[in-house]
Amino acid sequence: MADKEATVFIVDVGRSMGEKSNGREETNLDWCMHYIWEKITTTVLKGRKSDIMLVMGLRTDETNHNVSARISEDPSYSNLTVFQPFSQFLMPTLRDLREKIKPSNTNEGDAIWAVVLAIQMILLQCKKLKYIKKIILVTDGTGELDPDHDLENIAKKLKEEKIQLVIVGVDFDSPEYGFEEKNKSPKKLENEETLKQLAEDSDGAFGTMAEAIAEMVTPEGKITRPISSYKGELTLGDADKYDSAMRIPVERYPRVMIARPATATKFTVRSNVGPGEGSTQSSATVPQEDADGDVEMGDAGGGLAAIKNARTYQIEDKNAAGGKRDVESGDLAKGYSYGRTAVFINESERNITDLETQIGLEIVGFVDASKFDRYMELSRASMIIPSKTNEKGAMAFSSFVHALWESDTYAIARFVAKSTGGRNKPPVLLLVAPSIDSNEFECLVDVELPYAEDIRQYKFPPLDKVVTVSGKNPAQHRFLPNDDLLQSMSDYVDRMDLSTFGENDEGGPGEYAPMGEVYSPVLHRINQVIKWRAVHPNEEIPPVPEILTKYSQPPEDLLAQAKSSLEKAIKAGGVKRVPPKQKGRKRAHDTEKPLSGIDVDALLGSSKRTKISAENAVPEFKQMLATTEDVKTIREATKQMAEIVKNFVRHSLGDRDYGRAVEALNVMRSELTELEEPGLYNEMLRDLKKRMFAGELGGERKEMWWKIRANRLGLIDKKLSLVSDVSEQDAKAFLSAK
Repeated sequence: MADKEATVFIVDVGRSMGEKSNGREETNLDWCMHYIWEKITTTVLKGRKSDIMLVMGLRTDETNHNVSARISEDPSYSNLTVFQPFSQFLMPTLRDLREKIKPSNTNEGDAIWAVVLAIQMILLQCKKLKYIKKIILVTDGTGELDPDHDLENIAKKLKEEKIQLVIVGVDFDSPEYGFEEKNKSPKKLENEETLKQLAEDSDGAFGTMAEAIAEMVTPEGKITRPISSYKGELTLGDADKYDSAMRIPVERYPRVMIARPATATKFTVRSNVGPGEGSTQSSATVPQEDADGDVEMGDAGGGLAAIKNARTYQIEDKNAAGGKRDVESGDLAKGYSYGRTAVFINESERNITDLETQIGLEIVGFVDASKFDRYMELSRASMIIPSKTNEKGAMAFSSFVHALWESDTYAIARFVAKSTGGRNKPPVLLLVAPSIDSNEFECLVDVELPYAEDIRQYKFPPLDKVVTVSGKNPAQHRFLPNDDLLQSMSDYVDRMDLSTFGENDEGGPGEYAPMGEVYSPVLHRINQVIKWRAVHPNEEIPPVPEILTKYSQPPEDLLAQAKSSLEKAIKAGGVKRVPPKQKGRKRAHDTEKPLSGIDVDALLGSSKRTKISAENAVPEFKQMLATTEDVKTIREATKQMAEIVKNFVRHSLGDRDYGRAVEALNVMRSELTELEEPGLYNEMLRDLKKRMFAGELGGERKEMWWKIRANRLGLIDKKLSLVSDVSEQDAKAFLSAK
């Protein structure tokens, strides 16, 4: 778990914050709140109870902070109001803050005294506990500041208590960012210098709001404290038998972790919500961490309730109502599939299925680094470091790492992790590689290796040669690339090189998409939308930030640079365009012409088809629909196909012709859906079902209806076709009804 955090937000809500400056369409306060809400919602999204926040209003109409009697009576701390005391912020907190943070009717209030008050509140809350402490002040710098401030002692106190001060101002000058406000009042200019001096003396941060909002779109990395997966000895040889065996105390931690987007949770509307209950919400109404650090969803609040799954077990019992009887999960026994039979093994015999193992990390062999294939990795990487309390072991560990490094060798280790639930963990094989970075940090990096049962062998024909039926190996073949194609593709790959298309810090060629600047669009976009909707429930979702889509397409300059090489590769490979598949309503599109430009139907003198034969029903049905746009002809083709399907069923010996009937129905459903004539199919299927269950198609034909259900050839509903008059519920009821 990461360190605990305590953050105080000081928001200037003075009368001047209700103005609109520098041509902006929103007030200064609303503009600044984009930054404040981003910081608050990012912390809320983490769902950590140890992250507490406090929001204080500066230049408020009233004074309400109640820190101590002495401070409350001091006029220097007037016009300061605590909107939300220290706590873990939840969804109800955000709703309350939205109502409280409004421009006031006064400009009285001192920003420096607000910082002093925030220091007092942090010390009262955190005491001597280990917290990451931060104060964020947002102001327009137009209020009055007491000239008798002891800035030196305030800055000294901030550094002593390790409190980070961040001051962000509305239209503050920032030469680094390239912003300077014109016609600035002398008072604001003086206040800016005072606040900047305080931030610099306390080793804090000072900036302009425009820069802070511009940087908001850059996603922040999530810092987590790694949890060890193994604390024990790294051994080489049998230490119980031989004194010369190697035993080094080590610890194993994850090196990389997969970041996954937030998952959706299903809720249901409460049926028994009383008056006033819809707005209540407890601490379980947002994602929370359990004892293991996992995030869980509790009560949804706001008139919603979380859906809970209940599982029941039933067995067949002729004497019970409905032929089945409920049983408790404790009465069940585990069985293992053996063919179609379940083989029962009781708990006393379960030990034969478990391999008795002991926790350990044992080196079983070594392999040359050049002989390891990277595709054999099965897991994410972990790193092994020496025990932090054993200097002798650290020295031995360093010697082992350097021995592997200098010999260009990897080690193979047998690893048994900590057992869970009292069960023996199965052993895994790890590839252990040395790692020594530029800062002289030494460790071992390991990944899991596959066993023989984990490897699937697939054989593919070679790409560089063709073997004919007679056993010959021709040098030229249509499946083999010629020299021109190989050279043009090589040039194209060189022209599309991204490793030197960018620019490094010195202005020279550098990597175009460095790892630290590429962000997951799915992960960060979902987080952005969640945070926005939590604060703005009724406003439109903002567009996707450019930083998330910057590398989703190759740069245009690079494409233009490689265009000539690509054209040569297309010419050398004889690449031809495939005609696109027709989509949408067929009657709204022209018949696709062949690439040759020759109309074969016109050359053969073909005419429009008017009759469909049972021997070639499907192709002739498609041909009849493709050569007409007349609804009357479409209806006639559907009528003929319906009669053919009925004859398939009527004259079928058993289920011999059921497959032909299903194929015909499938084609009819697909074609009539694209032609936006679902009513013709639905009318035909209703009549077919009626005749089938009435015994008018050669007797008992209910098995054919089961095949229709199995192939999902029911009515065309509104979900499949917008012009259909059949709802999803009606279509489902029709298909499942007897």
